[in-house]
Amino acid sequence: MASFSYTPSFEATEQSKPRMRVFKAGDGYQQRVRFGLNTNRKEWSLLFTNRTNTERDSIIAFLEARAGAETFDWIPPRGVSGKYICEDWQTQLVNYNNNQIRATFVEVQ
Repeated sequence: MASFSYTPSFEATEQSKPRMRVFKAGDGYQQRVRFGLNTNRKEWSLLFTNRTNTERDSIIAFLEARAGAETFDWIPPRGVSGKYICEDWQTQLVNYNNNQIRATFVEVQ
């Protein structure tokens, strides 16, 4: 399995999306149960700034080769390795040899 080895710029945003089922009964009573294998999935909004054309091309080639379907290993800024996919990214060409990439990495099982 491929590993994504590029370090994102700061700030990076982590979002948790716990999955659960909610059972609602009378008198406002609720019962919540975790649902699925990955019950607290993480989603990272990342920014890669001030990247050379060569580094930009390498990052984009890595993401395009997986096309949002193939998982890859990645160690997020908080340091817990996991399996991720990247379904969307944007490239901004700021000026010659200065590029910015925005990407969203989603944890999968």
